[in-house]
Amino acid sequence: MQGCRHGLFRWLYAEDCMSPLGHRAGGKQSSWQFNSSGFAGEGDSAVLSLFGFLDSVLRGIGQVMLQNNSFTGLLFLAGVFYSSAASGWAVLLGATASTATAVLLEVDRSQVRDGLFGFNGALTAVALALFFEPGSLVWSYAVFAAACSTILMAAVVRLTETWKIPALTAPFVVTTLCFVMASARFRGLDPTSVLPVAALPAPAAAGGAVTSHAVVEGVLTGLAQVFFQGSAVAGLILAAGLLINSRTAFVAAILGSLGGLLVAWGLGAAEPSIRSGLFGFNSALTAIAVSGGRFAPSSVSFVYGTVAVAVTAVVYAAVSGALEPLGLPALTSPFVLVVWVFLLASNMFGRLRDTSAA
Repeated sequence: MQGCRHGLFRWLYAEDCMSPLGHRAGGKQSSWQFNSSGFAGEGDSAVLSLFGFLDSVLRGIGQVMLQNNSFTGLLFLAGVFYSSAASGWAVLLGATASTATAVLLEVDRSQVRDGLFGFNGALTAVALALFFEPGSLVWSYAVFAAACSTILMAAVVRLTETWKIPALTAPFVVTTLCFVMASARFRGLDPTSVLPVAALPAPAAAGGAVTSHAVVEGVLTGLAQVFFQGSAVAGLILAAGLLINSRTAFVAAILGSLGGLLVAWGLGAAEPSIRSGLFGFNSALTAIAVSGGRFAPSSVSFVYGTVAVAVTAVVYAAVSGALEPLGLPALTSPFVLVVWVFLLASNMFGRLRDTSAA
């Protein structure tokens, strides 16, 4: 990288450097500007660089649900803070740590600005903050893991770009599971009741009566569960964040969460798991991913996406059952696995027209 190296954030948002006399090299002037997706100012002042970095952090939080919009990220953060202040701080610190790591390692500037190196860190930090009893050691552990997720993100991107599929939240899943399993050898990390107890998978409990209120709550909580929050109000705030950036993503997330819920309900899942949104969050992410313009709109692509959403709920049950003997959570691995499989398989299906190249 050529040019300025005298500031942590200046490289990211300065298009050129100040000369030794303090004049703008190249004749460009600093400018404040916002657009529909967030901050778009240009310049090399410390204030502009800081605003640019914060914009990337918020975009990273928005990218948790595949949205490149810092206003969306701000609403997502507000929703998490509404549900839990500790989780809100974890999301913010995780996204900041992973984004700062990408800046320091000089990852491609445009990818950092789009928040692509922030969302895995945000999820990693909030997961570890929930899985272990709070304390300074746990917070340090979570922030360190978030920073490490940036390195894994770069590795996964290099692996998946060959097949033209996105990395998604795979770095978050691998990093979090690794740090959770490592805690068994560290006496300073005490697990909370959020982590599943290591035991053989138990048979499904009685279904219970699923009311319309439980369905609505389950759909909204399914969105909040993307950030590990069990609040329908938080889910509503997240839905608003989706809506201000993309009506398609908003509708897809609602229908995806509902689809996962209905599949689980139809197969006899217990009412508490339906109400809590556990079968909705992976399906919501899958719906957003497959509706994001990868395929030309058609009845075939709609059915293909619907099947992917339904399969995600089944895969969630399978993965969570398989990991239960180890005391490990499924996280968003069902979403990653299903989307990867469906995107890779789509190249063999002539009735699905891939528009990603265009």
